[in-house]
Amino acid sequence: MSIVDNKKAFHDYFIEERFEAGMVLEGWEVKSIRAGRVQLKEAYVIVRSGEVFLFGAHISALPTASTHVTPDPVRTRKLLLNGDEIKRLIGKVERAGYTMVPLNLHYTRGRVKCEIGLAKGKKQHDKRNTERERDVQREVQAAMKQNRR
Repeated sequence: MSIVDNKKAFHDYFIEERFEAGMVLEGWEVKSIRAGRVQLKEAYVIVRSGEVFLFGAHISALPTASTHVTPDPVRTRKLLLNGDEIKRLIGKVERAGYTMVPLNLHYTRGRVKCEIGLAKGKKQHDKRNTERERDVQREVQAAMKQNRR
């Protein structure tokens, strides 16, 4: 079940591969995510010293968060991946010019997971072509719907 999607990632990048990663979260973050107070629009994924981190994901604290905790909404969160997956990601990012972007947050067996996409950036003309294709598909669907009546 999806919690939040990063629609901007699909607009700005060609997604070539997807990986599912666990997240190291604090208790108040899990509560906020369950309440839907999370945003991935400006987030990105980076590799440091053989570990993968999520930067810029904004998780707003609930007003009922614990009083002894000072929540930081945009703190760096560690992502949990298999060692082989991390090595593969590092190789692609460093050699082939790929970037890693968070695509969505979802639940898997009650746990919050982050789907990471290995992506290449789109040029402006690619974005326009995608927009044109989407418009054409929308018109075709509307025409087909009209013919059914």
